[in-house]
Amino acid sequence: MDAKEIIARRVACEIRPNTLVNLGIGLPSMVANYLPSDVNVFFQAENGVIGLGARPPEGMEDPDLTDAGGGFVTAVPGAASIDSAMSFGLICGGHLDMTVLGGLQVDARGYLANWMIPGKMVPGMGGAMDLVAGAQRVIVAMVHTAKGSPKILPECTLPLTAARRVTLIVTEMAVIEPTEAGLVLRETGPGTTVDQVREATAAELIVPDDVKEMALS
Repeated sequence: MDAKEIIARRVACEIRPNTLVNLGIGLPSMVANYLPSDVNVFFQAENGVIGLGARPPEGMEDPDLTDAGGGFVTAVPGAASIDSAMSFGLICGGHLDMTVLGGLQVDARGYLANWMIPGKMVPGMGGAMDLVAGAQRVIVAMVHTAKGSPKILPECTLPLTAARRVTLIVTEMAVIEPTEAGLVLRETGPGTTVDQVREATAAELIVPDDVKEMALS
């Protein structure tokens, strides 16, 4: 498995039955591919769809059925198309049980930065600000480092997405829980040691005695 598949599989384990879950664009959208078949959940996208399914087989794509990033998706039985006002009403009204977002940086307080400067050929804000502020749980799904540099830092150097601590950080190397006391290492990735996680993390980690290796199913 590559890093993204490890992350998507581990995040899928966090999804509970009978919930409404938003999947961000890019890596988070992969989570739908690894959801157990017996878990009944509705995925929501900011562009106005409730009931997203996994990516369709090649040749079966519907140009009118995409996620917020323009990626092709399927629709599960009971899916609905809604307008943007209702979509963001669900988000801002606190009706989402969970959102899964990509991340550029996360700091020692658990604050997320997942956008850059407008006007550049780089990621924009999208609906992330509302999602971090409004969802019941916020899970960051991202690779642990970028070109060898840590993405979990003492302080973000990019603009913060929202002034709210995220619930969980899932990378291919670790599962980290931001708390009032700091970042707690809960699990290590397949074949990854605690020392390797520390070396790849610029922020200080709290390491309990019972750190487990992450389960992917």
